[in-house]
Amino acid sequence: MNIHKNRIKNNQRSLIVLLVCSVIFVSFSSSKQSSTTSSIKGVKIGAITYSWRSMSWDAKEILQFCKETGITSLEMMGSVAEDYAGIPPQPPRLRRGEPISEDERKTFRLNMAKANEARRLWRISAGMDKFVELRKMYNDAGIDIHIVKFAPARWTDEEIDYAFNAAKALGAKGITNEIGLEAAKKLGPFAEKHNLYAIFHNHMQPGEPGFNFDDYLAFSPMNMLNFDVGHYMGATGKHPNEIIEKYHDRIVSLHLKDKTSNKNNPPNMNQPWGMGNTPIADILKLIEKNDWPIHCDIELEYEIPEGSDAVKETAKCVAFCEKILR
Repeated sequence: MNIHKNRIKNNQRSLIVLLVCSVIFVSFSSSKQSSTTSSIKGVKIGAITYSWRSMSWDAKEILQFCKETGITSLEMMGSVAEDYAGIPPQPPRLRRGEPISEDERKTFRLNMAKANEARRLWRISAGMDKFVELRKMYNDAGIDIHIVKFAPARWTDEEIDYAFNAAKALGAKGITNEIGLEAAKKLGPFAEKHNLYAIFHNHMQPGEPGFNFDDYLAFSPMNMLNFDVGHYMGATGKHPNEIIEKYHDRIVSLHLKDKTSNKNNPPNMNQPWGMGNTPIADILKLIEKNDWPIHCDIELEYEIPEGSDAVKETAKCVAFCEKILR
C-alpha cells in the first residue's frame, strides 16, 4: 500500500480508488479470525514472544518489538498476557551459579506454593476485560495474537476453562502446551467445549522410540500441532516436510529455527539461520506451493552476537524468510 501511495501522491482520482479498495479489503478481512495477519506469497510469517525473552516480557514493549521487526502475527506467551491482566507475581527465582542453603530452598518452595495458590484463585475469578483490552491494543497496531502459550495441562479444571476463555478474548485460535499423552487426553475435551484448539508443541520427543503424532491427535479432533521443525531436525535428522505433508491439516503453526541434526557434530545445536541443517527454504516453499494456512513463527534461540539484540536478530530472520519467498 505504501508503494501505491507514493505513486499516486498527487493524483486525487487514483487516491480515491485506492481508498475504496482498502475498504473492500478490510471488509473482507474482518470476516476472518486473523484480520491483520500479513503474509509473504501467502505464507504467514510471525513470531513467538519467547524470542524476545532476553529483552522484555512486557506486553507494551513487545508491541514495539513487533513494529520494529515487521511482525504482525504472534504466538504470545501466557505470562505476557497474564502479567498485563494483573495476575499476582511469582517470587524471584533462586540465584544461579551460587551456593544456596537448604533453608533458602525451603523458603523459596513455601513462597512459590503461596504464590501458585494466589495465582490459581486469581485465574478462577478473573474477568476477561483486560484480555479484551490487550487484544484491542495489538489489533489497533495491526497485530494479531493467533495462539497463547498458557501450557495449562497441569492446572485445575477451572483454570483450564479460564485459559481457553482468555485465549478467546485475545482472539486466538487456541492454546499451546507441551506434547504428552496425558496433556492431549486432558485438554482435548476442553478444546471441544470451548470450540478452540488444544495445540501441542514438540521438543525432542519425536526422536524417542515409538513416537507417533497420531497418538496425541487421536484423543480429539480439536487437538492440533505446533510443529517445531528445528527440534524435529535436532531429534531425528529427518526432513520436517515429511511431517508437514502428512499432518498439514492438523498443524496450526510451526516454530522456525535452524538447528544441526542429531547426526551432525555438534548435534542438535541452535545456529544462526542458514548455518544449521534445518531446511527452512524447503519448508516455506512447500507451504507456499500448497497454500496451507499454517502460521510460520520465528522462535529465536541461537546465541545473540555481541553488539546485537533479540529484536535485531528477529528482523534478520524475517529478512531470511522474505529472501526465500520473494
